[in-house]
Amino acid sequence: MLEHIPAWLGQAMSGLRAGEEKLAVSQVCGDVGDTPASIDLSSPAFAHESRLPPRFTLDGEGVSPPLVWSDPPAGTATMVLIVEDPDAPVPQPLVHAIVWGLDADAGRLAEGAIVADGAGDPAGRDVGRNSYMREGWLPPDPPGGHGEHRYVFQLFAVGAGAGDPGATPGRSAVIDAITGHVLAAGLLIGTYSRDQAAPVGLIGEGAVA
Repeated sequence: MLEHIPAWLGQAMSGLRAGEEKLAVSQVCGDVGDTPASIDLSSPAFAHESRLPPRFTLDGEGVSPPLVWSDPPAGTATMVLIVEDPDAPVPQPLVHAIVWGLDADAGRLAEGAIVADGAGDPAGRDVGRNSYMREGWLPPDPPGGHGEHRYVFQLFAVGAGAGDPGATPGRSAVIDAITGHVLAAGLLIGTYSRDQAAPVGLIGEGAVA
């Protein structure tokens, strides 16, 4: 949808962004340093704070990227992944993926693993709803001219006693369920942008229009 915004309009909206202070990790943990432990979250497909390969965006195949992570702390009952774009020109970060109920010892998600799964699987894993109210991975599609967008992969190690967000949960239900039960968190940021609009200005003296 956002890829259809003209570049000139994207440039005009460049200062309009949801803000990183509204990310799930900020709401659940405050500062990541406030959690008792951290998780080393990475991807074999891109480095932290580097550009996402197009295959994971709407400009390519639009599949979810592979992820790997270190062992969570003792007492972890389940893992939860939320992927958000705090640079979207909307009031709240755009949710690109939610995965509830990952096994504590899973250690990885394969490329393309974040897909619609109905009410989830018997083991408790359930792919939730993105900002377009659909299950699965929402491929990045930032407006042209809006500048670089950050896609923040947030992985939470959740202890016993977390609430039940229901089948195919949305962001609010997940945040409500895990608040007060997060033992550790990990962050991985990928970036993506589309061609920037050419600078607009007056034609210089003597120039030919």
